[in-house]
Amino acid sequence: MSIKKTKPALLVALALQQLSSPVFAQTSAPATTIARDTSSNQLADGQPLPEIIVKGQRANSDYAPAVTHVGAKTEQALRDVPQTVNVVNKDLMDAQGATSLADALRNVPGITIGGAEGGQIGNNINLRGFTARTDIYMDGFRDRGQYYRDLFDLEQVEVLQGPSSMLFGRGSTGGVINQETKQAKLGNFATVSGTVGSDGRARTTLDDNTQLSDTSALRVNVFAQNLETTRDVMSNKDFGVAPTLRLGIGQPTEITISALLQHNNDMPDYGVESLNGHPVTASSSTFYGLASDQTNQDIAMLNGVVKHTFNDTFVLRNQTQFNRYTTDAQESAAHALSTTNTAAGVITPPAFGNYNPAKLWVELQSHDRNIVDTSVDNQTDLIAKFVTGTIKHEMIVGAEFGHDTYSNQTLSRTGAGMPAGYVGFVSLMNPSDATPATVTTTNGNLAQSTANTVGIYVNDTISLNEHWKVVTGVRWDRFDAQINNSISLPAHATQDASFTSLREGLIYQPTEEQSYYASYGTSFDPLLEQMTLTNGQQSLPPTNTRSYELGGKWDLLNDKLMVSFAAFNEKQNNVYSVSNGEYQASGNWLIKGATLGAVGHITDQLQISSGYMHLDPKVIDTVDGTAGSTPGNTPKNTFNVWTTYDINKTWQVGGGVFYMSDRFVADSGITSTLPQGNVDRVSVPSYTRWDATVAYHQPKYDIRLNLLNLTNKQYYDALIQSDGGRAVPGIGRTALLTGTYHF
Repeated sequence: MSIKKTKPALLVALALQQLSSPVFAQTSAPATTIARDTSSNQLADGQPLPEIIVKGQRANSDYAPAVTHVGAKTEQALRDVPQTVNVVNKDLMDAQGATSLADALRNVPGITIGGAEGGQIGNNINLRGFTARTDIYMDGFRDRGQYYRDLFDLEQVEVLQGPSSMLFGRGSTGGVINQETKQAKLGNFATVSGTVGSDGRARTTLDDNTQLSDTSALRVNVFAQNLETTRDVMSNKDFGVAPTLRLGIGQPTEITISALLQHNNDMPDYGVESLNGHPVTASSSTFYGLASDQTNQDIAMLNGVVKHTFNDTFVLRNQTQFNRYTTDAQESAAHALSTTNTAAGVITPPAFGNYNPAKLWVELQSHDRNIVDTSVDNQTDLIAKFVTGTIKHEMIVGAEFGHDTYSNQTLSRTGAGMPAGYVGFVSLMNPSDATPATVTTTNGNLAQSTANTVGIYVNDTISLNEHWKVVTGVRWDRFDAQINNSISLPAHATQDASFTSLREGLIYQPTEEQSYYASYGTSFDPLLEQMTLTNGQQSLPPTNTRSYELGGKWDLLNDKLMVSFAAFNEKQNNVYSVSNGEYQASGNWLIKGATLGAVGHITDQLQISSGYMHLDPKVIDTVDGTAGSTPGNTPKNTFNVWTTYDINKTWQVGGGVFYMSDRFVADSGITSTLPQGNVDRVSVPSYTRWDATVAYHQPKYDIRLNLLNLTNKQYYDALIQSDGGRAVPGIGRTALLTGTYHF
């Protein structure tokens, strides 16, 4: 590549030459560094600038994040956030061969994968035992659609743990997950990569950044993939493009316009049924469904940001985002076990008894639907940094307005001789994926929902002196929603909820390397938050959560290694069934826990990303007889560690382990008439998964081999709460070979 010979450019060139000297080369991973001066294209005498060639080394990859955007709606150091924050950046994701949001979140202890309303569509995350399906954000905006999120346009994934309604409004009981997208920058660079793997995996990505002028740039990210797995029949064909245009870079007024356009053609996996309290299947590769099943999704997200810097004190930012998610799903799910291939033999789930698996059948149920989900959000923030006497303030004052619409047309496929909505039976030990010869399809319930949101908030980080800080914030929200059903009950229902959320934190920083904090936060969850409603709950108030957290964060080894610890206590009131169709807001979930993390460099060649979380979850004070039980999909212990070692400037080796203790599957009712909460009857065992990597680096290209699930461990990844409790097996041993070229 070339740069112009101006004074700034020459300084950059000299710095790059120093970085490529032997002293630095031993701790650097080869790549191309592109430097460019944009101030002038001529020498003082008006002659064109000569070009010089610079070949540089990129800095060693670093898993430790510098800042986060999820702790205060602005860029902030992690040590100044009085809550647990986990950041999974691009270097870590690339080293692990991660391609999906679920892959990235394996690096965050306390996260599990669950099922959404109507089944397993998209990323349905549980955080600290609480569902976070509608608590996923992109660049600070709620990204609540049910779809499979890819990493091709992400710079990092940030997880703020603990109730956070003060910052993000409704939801956020266990925390929030924010996806930070790649931003356009000054300079020209491009990267193209291709991956081939076992079981027919193929994937390619392109990241191209073009400087348009001295103050503007365009960045375009593209991906396409054909992913098959160790699960029989499974196949996903996806592609997407994400352009970002930045105008006024470095100027008082900056405008950013971005979009995400993605299409998914995926095979749904509803997992396997349970028998005598545990998942039952012929093998971890066995798939229960039809080869004709598919989930087609189209995602369109448009985002515009205008930021004006008045001076060193005030910054005004306005953001508007429009999202539209459409889903056309034809899905067949394992519903129940049966002793015969007729409805007369169906065993009430969850199934218990002395049955011979070789003589059991699986009843498949239709889960077809057409979903159109849209949202329009606008946020205006005034960010101020000022001093009153000797006290420093970093304050954000803002308002948010949102409008959501949701339409879900269910369809019912029925096989010959089957009850309405049931496709047919397949053998438990040797299932067929062939579509039955005679299947009729009829329309089911049409659910249509709308919601309007208004939020007003203020958050202030107050530096009392060199060592003490106070974080205080308050937010008021109003959430108005309604739902209409064509067949199901309620035929019509409305919910109006207002809530005031608080966030308080005290931070003590005796040195630059130490930070200790105590914090308190709240959250609220309207029962129409996900735009669907169970009949009997329409008159109930929002559930709410209170959390207390104590923690510390330390920068060790000359700021190379960041270590954190926190202990927390979260209590949420909940909704329980007292009879068929009757619910009460009575009883609580109490989740106490502690978490420990370490990320960064232990030596110049050795780096690590690790985390551990212990949870003590309990259902208490309930009216349905489930007091003392354990909330579903909430393991007591989760642990992850990933480490890489640079043998020299060319070769890197590494690997990791992911551990999760056993957990119960939610909503395993003890009778067929009263679906009480989880009563600890169906569970999946603990598992340990080992991964490994080896990489070869050159200035212009990189080659990396990733081996996933080295021991071919049979484990269960996602849990689905319905039908007596189902579990989705994780992938078996998988090899991925990735080549990346830098322009």
